[in-house]
Amino acid sequence: MYTPAGGTILGTMPYLLAITITLLLFADAHVPSTMSLRTDSHAATESFPPQESIPLLPALACCAGQEPAQNPPAAGRKNSTLQETSKLALIRYVSGEFAKARRPVPGGKDGFIFYTDKPLNQDLLDHAVARRGAAVNTGDSVQITGLEFKEHTIGVDLNGGGRPKKHWRDHLQIGLGGGMPVPQAQTTTTTENQGPPGFQPGMGGTIYVQFPKAIPDLTPDELKEILGPFLDFAKVRSAAVHWIDTLPPEMKKAITERHAVLGMDRDEVVAAMGKPDRKVRERDANGNDTEDWIYGHPPDKTIFVKFTGDHVTAIRQYPQ
Repeated sequence: MYTPAGGTILGTMPYLLAITITLLLFADAHVPSTMSLRTDSHAATESFPPQESIPLLPALACCAGQEPAQNPPAAGRKNSTLQETSKLALIRYVSGEFAKARRPVPGGKDGFIFYTDKPLNQDLLDHAVARRGAAVNTGDSVQITGLEFKEHTIGVDLNGGGRPKKHWRDHLQIGLGGGMPVPQAQTTTTTENQGPPGFQPGMGGTIYVQFPKAIPDLTPDELKEILGPFLDFAKVRSAAVHWIDTLPPEMKKAITERHAVLGMDRDEVVAAMGKPDRKVRERDANGNDTEDWIYGHPPDKTIFVKFTGDHVTAIRQYPQ
């Protein structure tokens, strides 16, 4: 059909468009579904749920999500190792206490190692007692006369302990330049605990409480509970109340409140505050022998109890 210029092209346009669409539809029928020009609305809904996003690095995201459960915030944890203030409390309220022995304890410096993460090995204990003799027998009244702290172990001395201890005077000599040792009696520091009167150091027994890791932060009651297989604290009154009723009212009150006062003797201070962390002996300007009992370690709370002769003459606490 003839038309004016351009009429032939315009007249054939609908036919060309129809042919193009038909060819495309036929081609789409032979193309794999993954390359189809049509969109499968159902598949799209499964792959991309509404209001969700595709995770990037899913393995890392998974691990990151699990990390808080494995490592809770440190701020909420209890101190995992023994603190100086807790050590001071153990010395005050456990050292010096009386108990009844539930089991025999062998003598000698090797003592008996008690592993806190394992049941008590009764056969091993019986063998140690048979080989070295019993320093403490079942039913005996015993006193804890010293605590020694190491990285994983607390040494608990009973009735003077099984380790012979040197007297503080044995430390009063120092050597100078390879010459003769000279006396140095002005200042001496020691941590020995001789035990109560009647007990000979080295003739008692020692229990080594062994922890699988560092010594945890213990309270006095928790340490007593750990020692439960060997010692019964429930049937014996505290060391502080054995003779407290015989003391003057002010001394009795101070011991009950667990602090030292001027005029106390050494036994009264031990009953009030326990054994000290260490002792420092000096000679003052007037030639008097003095002895400081030190509880704690600076810069933590530290208490100095000074004896001149046999009685307390000064008490200082830092920080105030």
